[in-house]
Amino acid sequence: MTLARWSGRRRLGLLLPGALLLAGCGSPEAEPTVQSPTAAAPSATRSVGPGAPGAGDPYFPGYGNGGYDVAQYRVQVRYDPATDKLTGTTTVRATATANLTAFNLDLAGLTVRSVTVDGAKAGHTRTADELVVTPGTALTAGNGFVAEIRYDGVPAALRNEVIGEGGWLHTSDGAIALGQPESASTWFPVNDHPSDKARYQFEITVPKDLTAVSNGVPEGRTVRGDWATWSWVEDAPMASYLSTVVIGKFRVTRGTHKGRPVFSAVTTKVADGAPDRSIARTVEVADYLESVFGPYPFDAYGGVVVADDRVRYALETQSRPVYSAGFFRQGDNTGVVAHELGHQWFGDSVSLAKWQDIWLNEGLATYAEWLWAEHTGVSTVQRTFEQMYAGASGQVWRTPPGKPGVANLFGRSVYDRGGMTVHALRVAVGDTAFFTILRTWAAEKKNGNATTAEFVALAERISHKKLGKLFDAWLYGTERPAEPKPL
Repeated sequence: MTLARWSGRRRLGLLLPGALLLAGCGSPEAEPTVQSPTAAAPSATRSVGPGAPGAGDPYFPGYGNGGYDVAQYRVQVRYDPATDKLTGTTTVRATATANLTAFNLDLAGLTVRSVTVDGAKAGHTRTADELVVTPGTALTAGNGFVAEIRYDGVPAALRNEVIGEGGWLHTSDGAIALGQPESASTWFPVNDHPSDKARYQFEITVPKDLTAVSNGVPEGRTVRGDWATWSWVEDAPMASYLSTVVIGKFRVTRGTHKGRPVFSAVTTKVADGAPDRSIARTVEVADYLESVFGPYPFDAYGGVVVADDRVRYALETQSRPVYSAGFFRQGDNTGVVAHELGHQWFGDSVSLAKWQDIWLNEGLATYAEWLWAEHTGVSTVQRTFEQMYAGASGQVWRTPPGKPGVANLFGRSVYDRGGMTVHALRVAVGDTAFFTILRTWAAEKKNGNATTAEFVALAERISHKKLGKLFDAWLYGTERPAEPKPL
């Protein structure tokens, strides 16, 4: 994600991520050295009971759910912008990881009309934004099941403590479903935490004069009367907050690159120009990053540009990032494209296991932006680091990016100090080991989830150096670390 005001504040041509951001929060305490591997999850209990109503993330205890693992969602929705009504059927294919008498799905608002599990009617109740499903027969750990939920209503935006308004946003010509750390639960029932990644199939029916853009490979458009259904398939595992649908009037560009489809869309609310030119360079940027990070991880490319005052950020929605038009008000901006494409490796393919480790996403994506700036002659990475290091505010040094706290989850420390942490690692271990670390991380953790402890362990394994003190200072200290030196 990239957040910024449209004040035109830039440094060396790089958009300053986090410039909006959330103020007035205290500094979290420093965290001790992270050198031990992630503890193994406890084995599934053999007793019978309901699944947990949260995934156990200390930053967002209510996000996600326990007791099952989703393999695939099929989301079929019909949306009428004239009435702002959404009607949907979501099919969830999952495996029980415990013996379950009931399980939860996250669903904000909307009215559930019926639920079946393996074709049989199931009971359902609502507790706030939790949908509690009670199958007629208990589910056995290790067995697969299929739940189908039918629902409708007027979807609502979410107001959360991190970025403000997100989720389903009704617009003048359609809708935008977008947001981090949550958004999916505003338009379909979901296990809404990045630790449970799944494949997705989207079928979005809208008035035929509108376009409905989502993730993955475009599977075609079918017209029936005054309505058109747009089909999309994302076969790579995806964290739920990376799902999106954007409905409206767009200038659409289609193509292929390296045998993969390219689908980009720019809202007609802005004139043809810098947004179109910038996202037209998506495959160029992706090819450069591929030379640094390893093979591009997904089956499609693209981007979407929207113009809505509530969306003052860009988000790395999988295979097809969404950008606010504000990023292009001062002209072409491939820096933000590089940032969001960097996330395709780091954040999307390699996803968080818990939200505290957000620096792994944002620090590496920020570094992708710095690398692109050097590649295009805007600035060297070293010069960018030096300017960041000299110019960072006290709040950046007081807020440890490895433990930022909820209020600073998308603060400048996570982005700027996160990027500086990556560069400190490079200086410490040298270029050969550093770029091997990045490529190995992307390859070994592809399609999975990861933690800071695992990243530190990998960096030590490849570099043959002890890096605990370096990461402690840069990720968990509350004072400015000394400038990095080779170890």
